[in-house]
Amino acid sequence: MNTEKLMIALNEFIHVGGALVIVIAIVSILTGFMREYIPQDKLQKKLTKHEKWGPLLGALFGMLTPFCSASVVPVTMGMATMGVSLGTVLSFLISAPLCNFIVLALVYATFGFKITATYLALTFLAAVFGGWFITKTPWRNEIKRDGELDKGAAPSSCSPAPSCSAAPSVSACAPAPKMTQINANPGSGCGSVEPSTIVGTEPSKTQNALRFALALFKKIIPYVLLGALISGVSAAYLPTELVEKYVGGDNILSIIFAAFIGVPLYLRIEMAIPLLKVLIVKGMGLGPAMALIIGGTGASLPEIALVSSVLKPKAVIAFVSIILTTAILGGVLFQYVF
Repeated sequence: MNTEKLMIALNEFIHVGGALVIVIAIVSILTGFMREYIPQDKLQKKLTKHEKWGPLLGALFGMLTPFCSASVVPVTMGMATMGVSLGTVLSFLISAPLCNFIVLALVYATFGFKITATYLALTFLAAVFGGWFITKTPWRNEIKRDGELDKGAAPSSCSPAPSCSAAPSVSACAPAPKMTQINANPGSGCGSVEPSTIVGTEPSKTQNALRFALALFKKIIPYVLLGALISGVSAAYLPTELVEKYVGGDNILSIIFAAFIGVPLYLRIEMAIPLLKVLIVKGMGLGPAMALIIGGTGASLPEIALVSSVLKPKAVIAFVSIILTTAILGGVLFQYVF
C-alpha cells in the first residue's frame, strides 16, 4: 500500500474528525440545556396563540430542535392535534432538518463562517417563505387533523426524543428515577433487610441537560467519525479526474442533478459534509455540493414517507417542491457567488 497516500488519509481523518468532535461536543451541551430550559411542549402551545407569525415561529422552533426525519413526525403530529396552521407546520418541517444547530455546527466546522451564514439565511428564509406561501394558496388546509392522523401515532404531551442522527433515545420529560435506600434491620434475624426510607432524587435541570448532551454526543459521533474516515480515504484515493468529469465546473445541469439525486440518497448530514469538502477540493463545484446537501437532508424518501402521515398529498407535493427549489437556488447561489 502506498505509504504517502495512507498518511494523507490518516491526516485528513485526524484533522476533520478532531475538529468535528469538538464542535459536536459543544453543540450537544448547548442543545441539552436548551431542551431542558425551553420545553418543546410549551413551545408547541405558543405556536397556536400566534398564528400571524406562525411561519416565522415554526422556522425558529425548527432551529431549536435537532431532529431528523424519523423524529419530526411525532412533534408535527402534536402540532397538528393542537390546531397549528399548515404554514407553521411546513416551516417547522423545512427548518428542523436543514438549519438546526447540529447542521449549522457541521457546516461551520467544515466550510467556515461565510458559507454557514449564507446557508442559514437561505434555508431559514426558505422555511419562512414556504410556510407563508402555502397559507395564501387553496392548499392551506391540506393537513390531517384528529381522526385523520394515523392510528397509534398520536403524540403524548411529551414528544418522544429523536432516535436518529440528531438526537439520543432519551426523553427530556421522562419521569425522574426514584432511589430506594435499603438498611439492614438487625432485629429481624437471618440478616434480612427491609426498606427504611424512600428518598426521591429528582435530577436537577443541569443533570438532565448534561445527560441528554452525552446521549446526543454518543449518538452522533459514530457517524461523524465514519464521515471523517470516508473523507480521508477519498482525499487519498479518489481520482480527481472522475470528480471533475461528473460534478465539476459551473454547469447548472450538475446543480439540478445534484438536487434531485439527493432525495433518494437519504444523506446523513454528519457523513455527507466532511466527504463533500474533499470532493470540492478534488473538483466538485460548491453549487452541486450544497444542492446535494439541501436536497438529500431536507426531503429524503424516508422523510417524505413519514411526513405523509401528517400532511395530505398536495401539502407533501408543496413540501418537496420547496425543498428542491431551495436546493437548486442555493446551488446556483453558492456556485456563482462564492
